[in-house]
Amino acid sequence: MFGYIVVNKPELKIKDFETYQAFYCGLCRSLKKRHGFFGQMTLNYDMTMVVLLLTGLYETETTERKFRCLVHPMGRHTAKQNKFSDYAADMNVLMAYEKAMDDVIDEKKISARFLSTLLRPKAKTVRLRYPRQAAVITENLRALTEAEQRNETDLDVLAGYFGRIMETVVLYKEDYYASDLGRFGFFLGKFIYLLDAYDDMEADAKNGCFNPLQSIKEQANFEERMEEILEMMMAEAARAFEMLPVIDCADILRNILYGGVWTKYLAKKKKEQKPT
Repeated sequence: MFGYIVVNKPELKIKDFETYQAFYCGLCRSLKKRHGFFGQMTLNYDMTMVVLLLTGLYETETTERKFRCLVHPMGRHTAKQNKFSDYAADMNVLMAYEKAMDDVIDEKKISARFLSTLLRPKAKTVRLRYPRQAAVITENLRALTEAEQRNETDLDVLAGYFGRIMETVVLYKEDYYASDLGRFGFFLGKFIYLLDAYDDMEADAKNGCFNPLQSIKEQANFEERMEEILEMMMAEAARAFEMLPVIDCADILRNILYGGVWTKYLAKKKKEQKPT
């Protein structure tokens, strides 16, 4: 369920994309510093959005450094880091570990077992740092796995589990902003879960894996219904976001919410519409 929360690059100003990339690099450096090379392997753009959101909301002090990257050695890169880079790095490792464990249980993946073994001590450290978030993430991922194993068909129930996971991830602390911030994360999480299910339909059918859309995918109006559901989820997330006093990074975040999150969905639709 990673890889959906990205920018719509063609619609983003160059300076904003550079800022986005700098926070991504900062997250990468936080992962390496706090969790080593194997933690760094879990890097994804989804958690970059979390860094941008919390940075823009709480206007925290951010450092900027130039560095050379072993993965991209041509030229020097810019990294922006703050305490939310470290927080997102911890959440990223914990969620990657729990996802790996879920894959071990659900699909018996050898690669997932190997990754979970590498990340287990790092995830244990994160749990001690953030017991509230860790408890919610673990509880809801396990509940989601159990629901999928019993072939639950209620999309609201299934998506709600991942919604609560994203709600607690973005909810850095309980304060004045908690209601709108949590609501934003909740509906964003539901959107991610449903879009991931939509994206995986063919692969799941081929591999005999559970997919929550199995019960409705043969309906005549399936495509229209899915688009409507996804639009409703993102509309609620965007409505909650607009209630938050985010100034810094607001243009980047709006690019993500109103364009970037639809990138894979639109690409899939375009591919399906190509003549055979």
